[in-house]
Amino acid sequence: MILVIGGAGYIGSHMVKLLLQKGEQVVIFDNFSTGHRQAIVGGIVEQGDLRDPEALHCLFRRYPIECVMHFAAFIFAGESMREPAKYYENNVLGCLRLLEAMRQHGVQQIIFSSTAAVYGEPHQLPIPEEHPLQPTNAYGETKRVMEGMLHWYGQAYGIRSIVLRYFNAAGADPEGELGEDHRPEEHLIPLVLFTAMGKRDAIAVFGTDYNTPDGTCIRDYIHVMDLCEAHYLALQRLRAGLPSTVYNLGNGQGYSVLEVIRTAEQVVGKPIPVRYAPRRPGDPARLVASAEKAKRELGWQPRYPKLATMIEHAYRWFLKHPDGYTK
Repeated sequence: MILVIGGAGYIGSHMVKLLLQKGEQVVIFDNFSTGHRQAIVGGIVEQGDLRDPEALHCLFRRYPIECVMHFAAFIFAGESMREPAKYYENNVLGCLRLLEAMRQHGVQQIIFSSTAAVYGEPHQLPIPEEHPLQPTNAYGETKRVMEGMLHWYGQAYGIRSIVLRYFNAAGADPEGELGEDHRPEEHLIPLVLFTAMGKRDAIAVFGTDYNTPDGTCIRDYIHVMDLCEAHYLALQRLRAGLPSTVYNLGNGQGYSVLEVIRTAEQVVGKPIPVRYAPRRPGDPARLVASAEKAKRELGWQPRYPKLATMIEHAYRWFLKHPDGYTK
């Protein structure tokens, strides 16, 4: 049985759907602070908070958990710079509580959603997994600390982990059942599409003086279902008894903020208003992945590598769900 922590969230809900399609038994554990019940397409649902040791002990006593997938961290870099305490409490303390519960109940496998933000300002591109970890925002720092906890729990207690460092997750379930609904939303592609739909006056571009061809930040985007497929392959690696490791997940191709806006304009068929604003603290100029290790060791290959496809899938879901999930 697979325990999906944060299974009512954006990536977690897509993961649950894929696991069920693969015939896995799934338990979802979510406090619904940001997740949505409507995003759950099946499995067993247990409401609880990752920071609550008793809730976790009850969960592990009740179900024969084979592997944990952790999707329950707070994720917004900008917010983390304003409210670092919120990020340390949820991300770091929550991870500690989870690992303690796993240790006490003999659960030895975890797949952890990390982030490219652990790298900070890259010294080389595309970024390999061996790159130094020098995060430039509190969000990235909490994920770096969580990765360290997994490493040392593995050394001391034998818990094997696969850390997946995402670059920017994007898109939506190609079948249109699931999508992205953060409140508030801070991710670029949804905000661009909200602007195209008239829900915002303009899309803010933070900084035009970065050392990039058009002066705006460059990011690597990856379709949410490609992320989920990588998690499933990681699960098979753990089941095979292979050791803990780390993988980048991205397309190896970066797009600037302005390129994302221009691609969205092509998808929606109309111009999208832009408002230029100062840089945000903690935003590296370029983040582009080398995912060669994941392709080589996991056999992972993105099915939806094109930015236009990610935007199209997201747009299709937003048109069907203009107010997001209703519950």
